[in-house]
Amino acid sequence: MPEYQLMARIEAAFDTQISAADQVITAVREENSPLWRLDGVSADSEWLSQALQDVWYQDGQDGRVTRPYLGVVAAGPTVIERVAALNAAKEQLAELFAELREKYPDQLAELKAILPFRHPGLNQHLRGDGLARLHLKQCWRRVPVAEAPVARVRFAWYSSGRSIQRVSVAECEALLMKLDTEAEHVRLQLKLLAGLPSDEILARIQPQAPLMRANLFYREPVMREDGELRTRRALNVSLPLFLPHDDLRLPALNQPSPTPPTERTRARRGDVRIEDTPFLKSLRVHRYR
Repeated sequence: MPEYQLMARIEAAFDTQISAADQVITAVREENSPLWRLDGVSADSEWLSQALQDVWYQDGQDGRVTRPYLGVVAAGPTVIERVAALNAAKEQLAELFAELREKYPDQLAELKAILPFRHPGLNQHLRGDGLARLHLKQCWRRVPVAEAPVARVRFAWYSSGRSIQRVSVAECEALLMKLDTEAEHVRLQLKLLAGLPSDEILARIQPQAPLMRANLFYREPVMREDGELRTRRALNVSLPLFLPHDDLRLPALNQPSPTPPTERTRARRGDVRIEDTPFLKSLRVHRYR
């Protein structure tokens, strides 16, 4: 696809997403859907509007981090349909941006700066000559939806997540060589690495940000794609959770702390095979026991 055509499609897809979010909010207001916020503050459609239309960076915000809006909406069929349309619009926009990043990466920064001006009313950061930037992860993160009515939802923080990548000694050496090899701490780590067998496998660990997990308990068993029935489901949430309810009543809800715990909340597994102390601190690389 030519560059100008792809950029035009992205602009149109962004407009479609903003419009789809507006339609969700309008349907919630018309339906008078009950809303609930995890932080205990009274929830209303203005809060929901902010949650669904906050696609901007804040000053100093880490691009890997998204702002959470944790809560629940008990929704009728019209609202659920419009949420599905919003998620479809988000998916389309994500696909177009992926194509742009692959084919015309130099245009990415320009589009992220231009798109906010198409909807200046949504962005509180557009003041004077200030420029807002689109936060792509916040832009296309999906709105969570339960596929069937639930009797209760239990929220809980999951704060012990981490990604583990298996790496070889040679890969670690290559990564260290990209650092300042004149620095004492890098030379020390290269020396430590040289003392290992060349075929030893190491673990590179990346801590993950705390997540809010919603545990859904269905009113009736739900058929899975594999044909099995399930009575519950767990999913990570960072936006309001939409629950289909014919009677428009909120299910039973717990109210954990609105902020994640500062310490690990899950017990350490007894079969963990990775040493606690990093072997190569600069790379967050550990040895297996």
